[in-house]
Amino acid sequence: MKKNSEGKGKSFNLVFIVSASVIAVLVLFGAIAPSLFESGANQVFAFTTQSFGWLYLLAVFFFVLFLLFLAFSRYGKVRLGGDEERPEYPFFTWIGMLFSAGFGVGLVFWGVAEPMSHFFISPYADTEPLTEEGARLSMGYSFFHWGVSQWSVFAVVGLIIAYFQFRKKENGLISTTLSPIIKEGRHKKPLNQTIDILAVIATIMGVATSLGLGILQINGGLNNVFGLPNNSTVQVVIIIILTALFLISTSTGIDKGIKWLSNINLGTALLLMLFVFIFGPTVFILETFTLGLGDYLQNFIRYSLRLQPYQGGEWVTDWTIFYWAWAIAWSPFVGAFVARVSRGRTIREFVVGVLIIPPVIALLWIAVFGGTALHFDLFEGTSIAQAVNNDVTSALFVTFDELPLSFILSTLSILLILTFLVTSADSATYIISSMTTDGSLNPPLTVRIIWGVLMGAIAAVLLIASGLEGLQTASLISALPFTVILILMVYTLFKLLRKDVPSPKSKNK
Repeated sequence: MKKNSEGKGKSFNLVFIVSASVIAVLVLFGAIAPSLFESGANQVFAFTTQSFGWLYLLAVFFFVLFLLFLAFSRYGKVRLGGDEERPEYPFFTWIGMLFSAGFGVGLVFWGVAEPMSHFFISPYADTEPLTEEGARLSMGYSFFHWGVSQWSVFAVVGLIIAYFQFRKKENGLISTTLSPIIKEGRHKKPLNQTIDILAVIATIMGVATSLGLGILQINGGLNNVFGLPNNSTVQVVIIIILTALFLISTSTGIDKGIKWLSNINLGTALLLMLFVFIFGPTVFILETFTLGLGDYLQNFIRYSLRLQPYQGGEWVTDWTIFYWAWAIAWSPFVGAFVARVSRGRTIREFVVGVLIIPPVIALLWIAVFGGTALHFDLFEGTSIAQAVNNDVTSALFVTFDELPLSFILSTLSILLILTFLVTSADSATYIISSMTTDGSLNPPLTVRIIWGVLMGAIAAVLLIASGLEGLQTASLISALPFTVILILMVYTLFKLLRKDVPSPKSKNK
């Protein structure tokens, strides 16, 4: 490993200064002129989605195909490390780590909210909402959004970072993964710095989106359980408390803070899922999972490449394109985590593990919680879908209202979301700090604190300026340049793999 990835690196290099300044300017702009900030963001959002929505769809579909090709080709035997190196973690420990990666605040937020949103407003105009067919379509599309496609983005980034870190003995910077195709010269360093700056800004926006979603849901839960108002004032207070918590976690170090919280998260999430599975409509959940999985597999290509150029409409933009942009913006963070725990695995093991374990966890969560909500609306006369349409943040909690021990379930869920947010923000602070200190494995505490404060501030500004739409806009805009970088990273990896593993024909020449 290079020296700059082992030491502490520079505290305030150019990547840090520029990226932190950009985020700080956005925070100040949003705080001083929220209406102007919202108007400008909406214009950029409209341009991005209308002009480049197709790019997100094609890119993610291509990532899935590329990963499957690698896994089942001769490149699948290549190790993420030396040829004689073996996995750093035992198989079941590694699976457990991927399992925990499959849970997250986004899944907790959308596990009920997404299927019930599709149930209330159908993805297709010719499907009647609030019907059995509408319920089936809502579950199939929810599975699609949380399945292999989303995780293909994380897997691509994780695979490329792991290949460079563990096989090529380079640092974990995004710019390093493009070094084979960037020619030496006076333009190389500025270009590398620009790439890392774009990666940092995309990651910050992706993290801010997740923080914002979690904060909205915590506020929705507090409103449902304790009657606290659901407004920006309460949300800012939650952000301040959350920021203080993850800064404390950050200061304790990655091993103590993140590992301790991760264990709590996983145990609480499994406990909630098991309770709802047992005390909810168990057989209906199992049947919903099976049917939804079949619909997902059957419609995979159709959903992957669906746009609306003829009939118009914004459904695909609001859902599929937003999800893919969010995943791309979030990918340097999740990819870095997946890479770090996968040292010594073959590419085949890596791809199969990452594309199966976390998506299966996500689909089970949606089937249990979303399926339970659908059952109540279809067969027990409740109006969960209407409640979700009125306030998407209430989705999980109005579902719990129909189950025994609803107060305990809701309180546990609020705590789960809070710990998920602290864990995510803590981990993201570490990753972003590393990205802005020349790939340092031990970034200075000062840098981590600055990024922690800026992450909380940008999430607050986005929520105050335009709520959920502001969060979606941030992901979509910031992910666009990074999508191009991701495609170039894939090209670089393939180029190096061809050198690493020459074809049998070239060997015989």
